[in-house]
Parts: sequence; C-alpha cells; structure tokens
Amino acid sequence: MRPLDDARLRACLVNASISERKSLVLPDDLAGRDWSSLDFLGWRDRRAPLVGCVVADIDGEPVGVLLREAETRTRSRPQCSWCSDVELPNDVVLFTARRAGAAGRRGDGIGTLVCARFECSANVRRRPARSFAGFDPELARTERITALRAHVDAFVREVASR
Repeated sequence: MRPLDDARLRACLVNASISERKSLVLPDDLAGRDWSSLDFLGWRDRRAPLVGCVVADIDGEPVGVLLREAETRTRSRPQCSWCSDVELPNDVVLFTARRAGAAGRRGDGIGTLVCARFECSANVRRRPARSFAGFDPELARTERITALRAHVDAFVREVASR
C-alpha cells in the first residue's frame, strides 16, 4: 500500500456522497503508518462507530469504500472472509457497502464479514504454527497475504462497479 494523505483519502471514496466525505473522521496516524505492512487501509470513524472505510490499491490507484456495520449480531462466531483467520484474535462483524453510482442511489449494496477493526493485514502476517513435517510456514504466510489482497480487491471492485 502506498502512503495517502487526507485529501486523497476523501477523494477516492467511490460510494460516498460529498457530505459523507467531508464529515468522515480520518485516522490520526497516517504519516506514522508502516504502509509496507498494509495490504489495505481500514479504519473506523471515531464519531460514528458503525461507519468504517477501506481503501485498496486497485490497478495502481487508491479506491475507497464507505462501510456500515450491521446492527444485528450473528449467533455464532463468524470467520473473516478476507483474512480467513482461524485463531479468532478479534471480533468479526458484518459490514455492508452501498454500491457506487446509480445502483447505490437505488439502494443496491453488498455485505461481507470482516475483522471489526480491520486487523486482517496483521493476522495474515502472523507466523502459522507448524502443523506437519514438511510444512513451510513462510510459504503459508505468503499465500495468506496473497489471498487477503485478492479478497479485498474483489470486494472493492464489486462495490465500485457500476
């Protein structure tokens, strides 16, 4: 992920209105982030706890999606559909995103189960436990990072498609 500033973050949100972009609270620590260890940038709006944002690098450009956490809870503990973490170190919630363009204005949207605080990049970088002889933990880690990027990419593209 390449570093982004406030103006670029607000401008790249494909499914947000002008007023939503202006009122969105951005992360405080953009300048101090370790961008090289992020597969996407995700954060929650401090003033609106059910609102989140995800920005991914799509074809060399940042594309952002405004998300809303569903107010209903699942009966069982779900697995994140992006990082597929099986150790469950954090909560996983259902986020919905209004589609970009005319489809979104008609109320069309999609949902996904994601780590509540967007910890996916850290989750996939944890060294997996050795599970059997010949198991290559570094290869497994690399494959998890690649899969995370593919899942985020597919979701953001789906929201951005018109």
